[in-house]
Amino acid sequence: MRWVKRIVVGLLAVAAVAYVAVLGVMYVMQRDFQYDRSGRMFALSETKLSGAELVSIPTDDGTPLGGWYQAPQPGKPAILFFRGNAQSFSREHKRYEAFVADGYGFLAFDYRGFPGSPGEVTEAHVLADALAAYEWLAAKGAPIVLWGRSLGSGPASYVASLKDTDALLLETPFYSAVDVAADRYGFLPVGLLMHDQYRVDQWMLSVAEPVLVAHGTADSTIGVKHGERVHALAKHPDELWIVDGVDHGGLWDAGIWDHAKAFFERAQAAK
Repeated sequence: MRWVKRIVVGLLAVAAVAYVAVLGVMYVMQRDFQYDRSGRMFALSETKLSGAELVSIPTDDGTPLGGWYQAPQPGKPAILFFRGNAQSFSREHKRYEAFVADGYGFLAFDYRGFPGSPGEVTEAHVLADALAAYEWLAAKGAPIVLWGRSLGSGPASYVASLKDTDALLLETPFYSAVDVAADRYGFLPVGLLMHDQYRVDQWMLSVAEPVLVAHGTADSTIGVKHGERVHALAKHPDELWIVDGVDHGGLWDAGIWDHAKAFFERAQAAK
């Protein structure tokens, strides 16, 4: 039976080599898996945002971030919108059109490495870019509310943990990016491999703002359990809006803007 033992040992050796190879690929190419930097930045002329302007936000190393800004109407806050993972912030212009139609201002932008901003995308850059955008908007003088969608739940909660704003809305947030990776690649030691972990679970512990969390039960990108766990961490929890049967990109059509407006009004009234 020596030949059987040799076959088993050989198969185990092949499996071990394959596993190490997978680890190597995941380690070296992880940001290609984590971030979708495809697409283009839309022009404002392609939208209904006739009152918005193209802005350039300076970062810690001087790299400019491309963004759009429109001031709010008197008595309304400006929404600092932290976009998700895919393509450019500008592809979601229908959201910004709805914001300004109801009197809200907004600032939305691309993190370094995405279509509207040069540079390399890393967690350190995303967080630095988020702070740079906050400081740029704060200088305008209007009240600020934060909205983080998907990947944006990381920088949104990070900024909220450090800065004073009126409210924090998290749309399809993750407990941490490394937890999402563990959901998908449980056979890999993602905690050891992953560079950009976005520890929302840690930042939320320092968030003083009221928090609304929105998620869909059919979200296969970031499971609804993440939103529930994030909401449970909030010191001042507002609504936990869970929508049955809605996937990762479906909350806008499901009416999140109506929930957001009511939340922002409650938060400002409580200031």
